[in-house]
Amino acid sequence: MSRIVSVHSFRGGTGKSNTTANVAALLAAEGKRVGVVDTDIQSPGIHILFGLAGDQIQTSLNDYLWHGCPIQETAVVVTPDRAPGAVFLVPASTKPGEITRALREGYDAKRLTRGFRNLIDTLDLDVLLIDTHPGLNEETLLSLVIAHLVIVVMRPDKQDYEGTGIAIKVARSLNVPNLLIVVNKSPATLDAAALKNRVSEIYGCEVAAVLPHSDEMMNLASGGIFVLRYPDHSMTGQLREIVNRINDL
Repeated sequence: MSRIVSVHSFRGGTGKSNTTANVAALLAAEGKRVGVVDTDIQSPGIHILFGLAGDQIQTSLNDYLWHGCPIQETAVVVTPDRAPGAVFLVPASTKPGEITRALREGYDAKRLTRGFRNLIDTLDLDVLLIDTHPGLNEETLLSLVIAHLVIVVMRPDKQDYEGTGIAIKVARSLNVPNLLIVVNKSPATLDAAALKNRVSEIYGCEVAAVLPHSDEMMNLASGGIFVLRYPDHSMTGQLREIVNRINDL
C-alpha cells in the first residue's frame, strides 16, 4: 500500500525540507519509489537539495495547479546515484510571477490533493512525501487530512515549543492516524535522551528522532543530501529512525 507522509512545521527555519530530502534518499536506498512534492509555493527551495537550480526547472507544481499540465509531467527524476529505488521531485516554481500569483490568488487545494493521488498511481509510488508550507492554511490542512503519517519538525526553543503544540492539536482535531515529532538542531549541551523524553511528555506524542546541531550540515549549506555525504554520521542514524517509522505503517 502506498503511504502519504506530510512533513510539517509551525514556522520556517526548522529544517523541514532538509529532513524531507534526506528521508527520501534513505527510502530510495532501500529500493522504494518515492515522490516528493514541494507545496511551499510561496518560498520554494527543496529542489536545491536535489541539485537543481531554479532556472533548471522546466515544469513545476504551478503548471499543474494553474495551467492544466498533468502532475506526473511536472515530476523530475532526482534519484541518487546507485540507489535501487527512485525519487521523483515535483518542484514549485521559482519564477517571481508565479510566486506572486500564488500570494494574490491562491489555488484550488482540492485539486492539489487530487494531484497527490494521481502522482501515486501514475508513478507507482511506495511513499509520497509532502513538504508543506510552514504554519496552517487550507492547503496545509488538506495535506494533513489525507496523510497516513504527519511528521512535525521543531527546534528546541520557546517559539517552536508553543507553535508545535498548536500544530499537534490541529492534527489531532483532524484525526490524523499517525503523528510523530522530530526535534532538529539540538545543541550539544542538551542531553538527547532527556530532550526526547521531555518533548514526548509535553505533547503526548512519540518523538521519532532528535537530530543534533551539526557543523557538517552547516558546512554543506544545502549543497546536497546529508545522508549521502555522511552515511556513517550519528545524524544519519537518527534519520534512519524516521524511515523505520514510515516502513512500519
